[in-house]
Amino acid sequence: MDRRLMPPMNTCAAMSRRQDDLSGRVARNSQLLRTRVDLALKRQNQLVLVQMNQRARMQLRLQETVEGLSVVAITYYGSQLVHYLTEGVRKFWPVISPGLATAFSIPVIAVAVALSLCQMRRRLAATMTEDMP
Repeated sequence: MDRRLMPPMNTCAAMSRRQDDLSGRVARNSQLLRTRVDLALKRQNQLVLVQMNQRARMQLRLQETVEGLSVVAITYYGSQLVHYLTEGVRKFWPVISPGLATAFSIPVIAVAVALSLCQMRRRLAATMTEDMP
């Protein structure tokens, strides 16, 4: 009986080993495929983060440019207000020259606006660092 049943049992055992081997190879290949997909996703995420960083830098540069133009515009309008005020005061105090007062007011206004802008930036940075976990 052993002589008749041993060859089919050996065949079954060999097939079982082959299936186990095949199952192990499939598991390793699927693990490699998962690793490749994970690496590809990480690369894509890294590229997205780099692009976001570049855009944030560009936005910061644009914001700084706009802030610089704002300082110029506010200084211009402030100096015009000083000019109009000195024109009105000229009737009561004729010694004041509107052009000279305007010329002296420009650096004062520009420095005051620039300092207030820096102070606003510091306050904003402080509130942003407080909000971060």
